[in-house]
Amino acid sequence: MDGLNFGDVNWDEMITATGSTLEMMLFSGLFTIILGLPLGIVLYLWGRSNNSFIRVVYSALSFIVNILRSVPFIILMVALIPFSKVIVGTSIGVLGTIPALVIGAAPFFARLVETALREVDRGVIEAAQGMGASTRQIVMRVLLPEARPGLLAGVTITLVTLVSYTAMSGMVGGGGLGDLAIRYGYYRYEKEVMIISVALMIILVQLLQMLGDRLVRHFTRK
Repeated sequence: MDGLNFGDVNWDEMITATGSTLEMMLFSGLFTIILGLPLGIVLYLWGRSNNSFIRVVYSALSFIVNILRSVPFIILMVALIPFSKVIVGTSIGVLGTIPALVIGAAPFFARLVETALREVDRGVIEAAQGMGASTRQIVMRVLLPEARPGLLAGVTITLVTLVSYTAMSGMVGGGGLGDLAIRYGYYRYEKEVMIISVALMIILVQLLQMLGDRLVRHFTRK
């Protein structure tokens, strides 16, 4: 490629940025699952309830989830700067980015969980209820095992989404490959850094998708 000199790229900084991106994705992904999974289960259970009060609470919770899903991540991250400072003591770098990543991704993942649970065969649930299983037993022994392929697909989609979120976080000093691409590739016109950063993020997304697809196929009943 004419005009490009990849020999001038600071590869140590590139490796550090890649590590930061992985760190943001993994930690925010972990907390997203911890928060989003129970939230998705609650949305599923409350959405099927016949209790009028629970239905009202479900509507309010669903509305909040939809709002958080609708706000563009870059705007959400800027709005959450004060919150991030309170929670982790900073609003920049890997640590300062994680709260916004979790708040942005958890509602998204919760909806994927809710959708996966809705796809479970109703007959299996009714059979468990007929045997006297409690709600907790139905969730733990029926819903989650039966919905496992859909849940794994949801985790994969969420992690891929978090990779793109980490790139956007570079606009406000979030660190990682996105920050490197913006600081060097955009502001300093170092196209080599931009190309490598994008290529690394594409490779990361492809690896995540391949791993997720393999796990889904493995746990899908033939």
